[in-house]
Amino acid sequence: MPVIPTARPALTRLSTSIATAATLALGTVAAEPAAAPSYPGPTVSRYVPLTGAAADTTAARAAGCDEGRSGRSGVRILFVGTQEPGARLRPPGTTRATTAARVAETRAIDAAAAWAQGFTSCRTASATATLALGVNNKDDAGLGGADAGRSWARVVNSAAASAGTPAVTVVGAVDAEPSWSSPSWARAWVRAFTQAADRTLYTGNSADGCPTSGTSVRCNNGWTLADVHYVASGASPTMRAIPQIYRTDGIQARQWARISAWGASSGHGQVRFAGALSQHTACRQRGGCTRTDNTPHAAWTQLRDALNADPATRVSSLPNATDMRWP
Repeated sequence: MPVIPTARPALTRLSTSIATAATLALGTVAAEPAAAPSYPGPTVSRYVPLTGAAADTTAARAAGCDEGRSGRSGVRILFVGTQEPGARLRPPGTTRATTAARVAETRAIDAAAAWAQGFTSCRTASATATLALGVNNKDDAGLGGADAGRSWARVVNSAAASAGTPAVTVVGAVDAEPSWSSPSWARAWVRAFTQAADRTLYTGNSADGCPTSGTSVRCNNGWTLADVHYVASGASPTMRAIPQIYRTDGIQARQWARISAWGASSGHGQVRFAGALSQHTACRQRGGCTRTDNTPHAAWTQLRDALNADPATRVSSLPNATDMRWP
């Protein structure tokens, strides 16, 4: 009597394939993208022309107190100007030809400590602050990029040790713009800073002349997307970008989305964004802004939307919106 097989392999394989297909079609749901971040509310950042007088620390303490009263946690940047030889600083918004007084870099340490004291004494709602003490990348004084970066790391490390309050964490900042130095100078600065400092570096940079789409990688003054990406956050995992989103037409947000997309596609990773920088108050104080006076809410929203328009650059967190002002 012939043996009757207990199963038909071909039929079994077909049935299994049909069942698998049905499971994939009916039972598998694609993962939803992470929810878009919500606007965090603004903090105030400042251009701080130091004079070397006692008024520097008095003003810094009052500025910190104002921010403490807001009850809002987050990053604040103090941009104190341009580094010059001899560990000296000249005021922000000036060139080498200015007759403005230069001060020792150590005056920035005193200002940061006073700001931290003011914030702590006036804070509400148990707010905490990250105070980013920064300079720009102007190379017109003849100081080398690596020397400048190492020198600023020493300042920031000392300022962090001098703050004296758990409510304020002092870190570093740089305003690096293609128009102000060669790319090699800026690269050397961030490389030296991140190697010498044990602190986060926030980058409030511009992307002058960078593309918003297409295949071009060229920006102004000989910079490329690779340079802008490196100086924004690519040089070190301790770097976080809070780029300038000043223009009301959204072009700068799209430039930064393109820079981040370049990083993602070239193996260098997305730009590590921590928020957006605006200059609305500074424009109201001094004027001269033509369609570059985004509110902090508009700047932050433009950046979020430009990044989240592409899955390759999408962000689930964008925790800071900070607005520049003069003292």
